[in-house]
Amino acid sequence: MVIRSIFSSFLSDLAVDLGTANILVFHQDKGIIVNEPSVVAVTQAAEIEDREVLAIGNSAKEMAGRAPQSIQVIRPIKDGVIADFSTTEAMLKHFLKKATSNRSPFRPRVAICIPSGVTEVEKRAVEESVLSAGAREVFLVEEPVAAAIGADLPIMDPSGNMIVDIGGGTTEVAVISLGGVVVANAIRSAGDVMDIAIVSYIKRKYSLLIGQNTAETIKINFGEAMSSGDPKKFPLKGRDLIKGIPRTVMITRDEIREALDEPIRGIIETIRKTLERTPPELASDIYDRGIVMTGGVAQLKNLDKLIQKETGLHVNMAENPLLSVVRGTGKILSDLDTYRKLLISRQF
Repeated sequence: MVIRSIFSSFLSDLAVDLGTANILVFHQDKGIIVNEPSVVAVTQAAEIEDREVLAIGNSAKEMAGRAPQSIQVIRPIKDGVIADFSTTEAMLKHFLKKATSNRSPFRPRVAICIPSGVTEVEKRAVEESVLSAGAREVFLVEEPVAAAIGADLPIMDPSGNMIVDIGGGTTEVAVISLGGVVVANAIRSAGDVMDIAIVSYIKRKYSLLIGQNTAETIKINFGEAMSSGDPKKFPLKGRDLIKGIPRTVMITRDEIREALDEPIRGIIETIRKTLERTPPELASDIYDRGIVMTGGVAQLKNLDKLIQKETGLHVNMAENPLLSVVRGTGKILSDLDTYRKLLISRQF
């Protein structure tokens, strides 16, 4: 027991939310120790293995849309799964090293969440990336399960718990009972699709080209799912597609809401489909308890109110929706005896 207590000061088991937009790393003793964009800047090269990593995370995102042709800014996670293996590995190595103690002679165990319904090939890609990045053992957890645990839902009880997790690449909707997913639907329409919708709307209406980072800033600061009654206009800068010169237009919250309408309707339809497939006993529980929302995009202004209006169910926001998934993953890792059956079985 004494030896174990001495070793425990060096152990650094980590929970990772490898998101399309952000990567979060949770340490059992230190809490959230990494919260940065899932972005990597590399040199342009004919062969992938010849690329040199220049920046990762915040510093890489600052280069997006501003870098010369010799530098490529990559988001290696697409729709919640790995799209660029080597770049993901470099990013994970960087953040796992940042998260672990330099004094530790042990490689960390890592629990990492993945979207529900991913293929065996995609599961293998995640596991191999984490192992190559320096983990000694990897545990895979379904994202909606981790989100529900992080939101303190009693998922081990024989009752229905509905979670809606809206991230950068995917929206996950699941009904969980007795420690397992009873019904689940995922749509690859979330924060990124909303950003693209804003870019397309501004381009179509004003013949003005803006970057995706600008669109994300607009969504966060001025986006809404239902009208707030704010008539104020705000300036938006971009490149005039006709004249080819910089131009500023004045736009309203109503216009941003119009741009976001289609992806938001897709999310609501996914919630409806999930409710339609939910067993009656669990549906009754959800009627009593309501829906719980997690994920960074769940914080879009009035989105909870719109979902409540469309479904007729009470909607609750998790205490810190952006951190729910990684905190839930951390809880699973800290109590594997209780949560082991929630881990994804790997068939490879």
